[in-house]
Amino acid sequence: MAEVTKLVRHQPARKAGYRVNVDAVHLAEFASPNRRVRRAVDLGAGVGAVGLFLLDRDRVEHVTFVEIDATLATFAARNVEDNGWAHRASVVQGDVASFTEQVDLVVCNPPYVAPGRGRSPAPSLARAKRGPLTVFLDAARRCAGRRARVCFVYPAIESTTLMTELRKRGLEPKRLRFVHARASQPARVVLVEACAAKPGGLVVEPPLIEISRPA
Repeated sequence: MAEVTKLVRHQPARKAGYRVNVDAVHLAEFASPNRRVRRAVDLGAGVGAVGLFLLDRDRVEHVTFVEIDATLATFAARNVEDNGWAHRASVVQGDVASFTEQVDLVVCNPPYVAPGRGRSPAPSLARAKRGPLTVFLDAARRCAGRRARVCFVYPAIESTTLMTELRKRGLEPKRLRFVHARASQPARVVLVEACAAKPGGLVVEPPLIEISRPA
């Protein structure tokens, strides 16, 4: 299991807004390219954990963080500055629906509760947890162009929905990995990499077990 990054310094207080969790670390680790790429974008970046991890590993030359929430975007900008990446990063406070920049790598930890489903989260968390997946998928497709890799983390129970919607947009899943809290438990989330390509060739990596010791 990837170690939790210590890069992020500023984020909302507990129960005051969306905070970094281990899924961001899993996504950054999964998405890290074998060789350095020129440009990446983090769609719905929150306080910037995924992009900062990529920069710290020197896997990308430049990361654009796109975050609609003004408070979280401010935290992301502070984290970029305090971690020394201002010359290799930019923070866009705005809706991913209007973002069109093409890049080499797209990473995204989107809202995972569709509007109208489940219990409503606290107001401070509502925007981060509840929203249409399609908005982020459409943005990822625009940013990906013909060559970029697109990497998502999403609830495992909805993995078929994610992969079906990716394929509708011409993004073919090529690699996936399921994350389990324990080896004896069902997968918690799924990590998926897709790109504009022909169907087939999906690689299913060994599962990631977060807690290896017995319960």
